[in-house]
Amino acid sequence: MHRESGECESPHVTQSNGATYATEGRLTRGKSKEAEIKRINKELANIRSKFKGDKALDGYSKKKYVCKLLFIFLLGHDIDFGHMEAVNLLSSNRYTEKQIGYLFISVLVNSNSELIRLINNAIKNDLASRNPTFMGLALHCIANVGSREMAEAFAGEIPKILVAGDTMDSVKQSAALCLLRLYRTSPDLVPMGDWTSRVVHLLNDQHLGVVTAATSLITTLAQKNPEEFKTSVSLAVSRLSRIVTSASTDLQDYTYYFVPAPWLSVKLLRLLQCYPPPEDPAVRGRLTECLETILNKAQEPPKSKKVQHSNAKNAVLFEAISLIIHHDSEPNLLVRACNQLGQFLQHRETNLRYLALESMCTLASSEFSHEAVKTHIETVINALKTERDVSVRQRAVDLLYAMCDRSNAQQIVAEMLNYLETADYSIREEIVLKVAILAEKYAVDYTWYVDTILNLIRIAGDYVSEEVWYRVIQIVINRDDVQGYAAKTVFEALQAPACHENLVKVGGYILGEFGNLIAGDPRSSPLIQFNLLHSKFHLCSVPTRALLLSTYIKFVNLFPEIKTTIQDVLRSDSQLKNADVELQQRAVEYLRLSTIASTDILATVLEEMPPFPERESSILAKLKKKKGPGTVTDLEEIKKERSSDMNGSTEPASVNASAVSTPSPSADLLGLGAAPLTNSAPPPSSSGSLLVDVFSDSASAVAPLAPGSDDNFARFVCKNNGVLFENQLLQIGLKSEFRQNLGRMFIFYGNKTSTQFLNFTPTVICSDDLQSNLNLQTKPVDPTVDGGAQVQQVVNIECVSDFMEAPILNIQFRYGGTFQNLSVKLPITLNKFFQPTEMSSQDFFQRWKQLSNPKQEVQSIFKAKHPMDAEITKAKIIGFGSALLEEVDPNPANFVGAGIIHTKTTQIGCLLRLEPNLQAQMYRLTLRTSKEAVSQRLCELLSEQF
Repeated sequence: MHRESGECESPHVTQSNGATYATEGRLTRGKSKEAEIKRINKELANIRSKFKGDKALDGYSKKKYVCKLLFIFLLGHDIDFGHMEAVNLLSSNRYTEKQIGYLFISVLVNSNSELIRLINNAIKNDLASRNPTFMGLALHCIANVGSREMAEAFAGEIPKILVAGDTMDSVKQSAALCLLRLYRTSPDLVPMGDWTSRVVHLLNDQHLGVVTAATSLITTLAQKNPEEFKTSVSLAVSRLSRIVTSASTDLQDYTYYFVPAPWLSVKLLRLLQCYPPPEDPAVRGRLTECLETILNKAQEPPKSKKVQHSNAKNAVLFEAISLIIHHDSEPNLLVRACNQLGQFLQHRETNLRYLALESMCTLASSEFSHEAVKTHIETVINALKTERDVSVRQRAVDLLYAMCDRSNAQQIVAEMLNYLETADYSIREEIVLKVAILAEKYAVDYTWYVDTILNLIRIAGDYVSEEVWYRVIQIVINRDDVQGYAAKTVFEALQAPACHENLVKVGGYILGEFGNLIAGDPRSSPLIQFNLLHSKFHLCSVPTRALLLSTYIKFVNLFPEIKTTIQDVLRSDSQLKNADVELQQRAVEYLRLSTIASTDILATVLEEMPPFPERESSILAKLKKKKGPGTVTDLEEIKKERSSDMNGSTEPASVNASAVSTPSPSADLLGLGAAPLTNSAPPPSSSGSLLVDVFSDSASAVAPLAPGSDDNFARFVCKNNGVLFENQLLQIGLKSEFRQNLGRMFIFYGNKTSTQFLNFTPTVICSDDLQSNLNLQTKPVDPTVDGGAQVQQVVNIECVSDFMEAPILNIQFRYGGTFQNLSVKLPITLNKFFQPTEMSSQDFFQRWKQLSNPKQEVQSIFKAKHPMDAEITKAKIIGFGSALLEEVDPNPANFVGAGIIHTKTTQIGCLLRLEPNLQAQMYRLTLRTSKEAVSQRLCELLSEQF
């Protein structure tokens, strides 16, 4: 079988005349290092004398001595002569002599050598010779040296050889891989030109070795220049289809243990991951068939028991799954991929278990496969407990974090806490951060949240960073309903003989603020609280002692009856004469404050901390930092942090300015974004700056909607997370959450290229009518987006009154000197402000009759656009926002729902009924609300989903 490889390989020394070399020179390792050096020096002196002798050496002798020098170099000895003789071998017409010359140059000649010009001339002669053997040697040498000088000399020549019609297949392979090597080392020296369109057609070449090499080259080039190579998508799908559907005997030379062309299949699948799903329905359908065939073959019994067969088969399968995840557009394929990976979770091969867990982490971020991933929760938890390999256990933790949502949060957090007690030290901090984030994000009952964080401190206090205990303090202060419980819980926890210092910090802060809430119980009287905290004082570090001193002065205000006790402590020499200046200053100032200040002044100075302003969760920020900066491949983080099943514990901040300084007790726990708000409306144009505007990007007109924008918009009517737009340069992802008439949308802009976006300006645009009904406030983004990075923009939303239109998101930026301008519809629709309402059958039909006015009902009869699957229909109605009412309609095949649209000015009740006709493949949708325009709009939005 031919070798299928994506890398250039050094030509090997042939075995011809090997015996002669050995007998003539006996260049073998000596019995000792000294003996070997003596033997080598003797041989080097002999070779030097031969090269300098009066008698001209023939080609064979030169080759022999140059080969000896190469061997001596490979033994670890320096060689400082023989380079010119090696260069002279390049002009020989004998293959073996030329080969040894090129091999010597590839290994020993420095790119700064004075001989480079002579070498380049020899290479040019061989490339022009049209002798395929000599051309191959020259191309190998260029690739192996790979210097900038080589790229300058040959980067323009090699593409011509690659696409020339009379070039031999073996030379095309070498030329493609040589060009790939030069592009990786000096991309700026490889010119794009007419050859790019021709090299794409090598994917149709009859020789699979050429196709393999060309695929490696095109994949690398497409990552930097996607537009130049977008025609490769259809050709790659066509070639992949032929390979996948072929029998193992059809591609006999390229079949590896009954798997047809596995290396080429993997490379083609990787090439397709450089692009979004094909727009052409025929190409897209053919690709779907290919992926389905690969998944089907994975279920077939193996044709060989050898590990090479399973490795090749699984390599193609995992790359196909990576492509399915990348496209994230075919629910059926995503679920099938998840089920296939689920089978690998219990495979006896450790590597397969690791890869399955890693791939499922990404699948868990998809709207379509998240539920399928959750079905494997018990298997993943078992892996966490029983896996011997720490890297597999870490992937299991990652998967539990990714699959977590409101329905399973408590189970997953409990399992992660159990694992934390025995977890490897290297991953404890990451687990602590993840537990803290999940407990905060999915906390419906905040007493559970407080218990979880205190447990976290008890189990792994050394790994609980400041961000974690800062965050629990912020949440307790911002939520009135949990303050008493938190005070009681930390008081009880502090009674343990040994407490971690982080627990003392949390306890000191919370009791200093809310100790009065539990002071009525004799078991936690003010004096007992103070004595408990002070018993820990001498065991703590300076920062913790400083915090406790602040707690003591707070107690002076909260509990006047223990004022003298606290003053005695502050007055002691250990405080007033403390060697640490911070502790000494606090003790002096607090003592003086408690002595001279009146009760009113004390109450004012030491009043309860106000609620913290909303900001990005410091824990989440730390986890992101630990994982590295956001990249386009990590853009799916937005989907990993799912909110499609909106967490009942979180509420978006009000869009009023006052909400920032005084957030409600139920403020969003992740509190993303504290940057100053800016109005989303574009700035008014100024006639005074007309000349400047002519030359500025900001004056460019808003672009028309990008192709496919309406289709993408429709997909978001029933979901909140996912990729809104993607082309070769930019990917836009969304994560949204809504509650009553408020909402918040996180927009993620991912730069898919390796070049910076400059003057990056996203603007949310509303018509005059929409502005009066929908308040939008956006936060600014960095105008520079680095290659491969992503930036986040937060949009706060308030629904003032019912609205019909959707805002437009316009993005303008400069890429490589070219001005880019595109627009997409932002999926903020009326149904996002639905709150589901549960109703009995009697209540539903009673309300249905009350809304019998013809203007209150809108009905639509339409043809089904998608398969009429009952489970998918239920999911879409729930995703639309209404409650799905079971056993209400007399006809069990019908679907009914109820909900309330919340706006700032009013609430609008809504009832819906969907009647499917399977035989006719039709639906009848009826909506009744108290407002005709609302009925009409909701009917339009929902009817597009079926």
